[in-house]
Amino acid sequence: MPERPYTYYDFTLSLCPECLERIDAKIVFQDDNVYMLKTCPTHGFSKVLIATDIEYYKSIRNYNKPSEIPLQFNTKTHYGCPYDCGLCQDHEQHSCLTVVEITDRCNLSCPTCYAMSSPHYGRHRTVAEVERMLDIIVANEGKPDVVQISGGEPTIHPDFFEILDIAKKKPIKHLMLNTNGIRIAKDFEFAKRLATYAPDFEIYLQFDSFKAEALETLRGKDLTETRKKALEHLNELNLATTLVVTIQKGVNDDEIGKIIEFALTQKCVRGVTLQPTQIAGRLDKFDPATDRITMTDVRQKILDQTNIFQPNDLIPVPCNPDALVMGYALKLAGQVFPMTRYVDPAHLLNNSRNTIVYEQDEALHEHMIKIFSTGISVDKVQDNFMDLMCCLPQVQAPGLGYDNLFRIIIMRFIDAYDFDVRTIKKSCVHIVHKDGRIIPFETMNLFYRDDKEARLLELQAKREDAFKA
Repeated sequence: MPERPYTYYDFTLSLCPECLERIDAKIVFQDDNVYMLKTCPTHGFSKVLIATDIEYYKSIRNYNKPSEIPLQFNTKTHYGCPYDCGLCQDHEQHSCLTVVEITDRCNLSCPTCYAMSSPHYGRHRTVAEVERMLDIIVANEGKPDVVQISGGEPTIHPDFFEILDIAKKKPIKHLMLNTNGIRIAKDFEFAKRLATYAPDFEIYLQFDSFKAEALETLRGKDLTETRKKALEHLNELNLATTLVVTIQKGVNDDEIGKIIEFALTQKCVRGVTLQPTQIAGRLDKFDPATDRITMTDVRQKILDQTNIFQPNDLIPVPCNPDALVMGYALKLAGQVFPMTRYVDPAHLLNNSRNTIVYEQDEALHEHMIKIFSTGISVDKVQDNFMDLMCCLPQVQAPGLGYDNLFRIIIMRFIDAYDFDVRTIKKSCVHIVHKDGRIIPFETMNLFYRDDKEARLLELQAKREDAFKA
């Protein structure tokens, strides 16, 4: 009998990238890759590459765990995912990280911007609006894990520090500032004032490339000196910083290893977050057929471009394993020790904090003895790594601080091309809408941002008519 040219693996629901209608999709293995196959009645067939490592893709299912839901839901389930966001009652994951966009405006007009920000786009939120957003997060989460103040460019908000003061008074475990670093680079006194919000405060610093041409493509200008000066100020203050890299195939994917190795030499840097470009918002000169880069591509490039990490150092994050990869290392006395390989996967899957299962690693053992020669035993350090090794930045290990932690996160933000309803239901990075709904990052940029809601209303009306028919 004739055979299909692929191996069928799974079924899901996706979207037509043209009209955003929800349609059936198959997941198949072909030519050592993973593809999504789907057909829209109006716009026809599409084949989308979603992974370049079949074994890793299959292993993702082994990292699934019981869902942690918010204390309350904000909208009812009626039209079906992804048309009910808010969070709806059918969503499977609470907000591990919640983004509060305090302004639409930015001091850049990046060719790559999911929010369409620019110096004249939209408006600043009022202080009262922002506080209401923060209170909604607290109502949903109790003690939110991570809240990120974002935009636009949040540092240009006229009431920026008043907003930070309010946020620090809320029961938020870890507060982040998402910034392009321009104001930090230009104004050391501004950076010094930011440092007063530590601990439990971190800079999420845009850092895409060392190449002028790549920065021109992604940001519209060469920001090399700006990033250098911003890091100089942040290092002087030792203000915890994550370098955030928007990855585009053929633009900066050859620099992934170089950026990670550079980050490891920076006193203030606690990690690197790598984000393959989401096809949303403003995306100039980007061809989805040729320019997409998958999460597994990025993972493999980390392995190929550094001599630090092994495959079992970069594993799925159980809260949303289809969309997140994590790897942790310990920085001690100028050396780097990858640590994720010591995590027993069983502890990732039962909602307990991650623990270390030590194998015999004499170099690591001896190095810890030197570091903890003040009387803290290696066994005691092992017991407390469960607080250091969490996928959220909480550090309570005796003798260790956040300074010793280095993490790599690959964060895949799904778009209409690779949309998978299974993954969206597990989304744990959310944005507070201006009207108070809490929206998964992915669907916010597809349906719930400004003029895009007009298309959402059309789709909802169409489904309503179908219900009545």
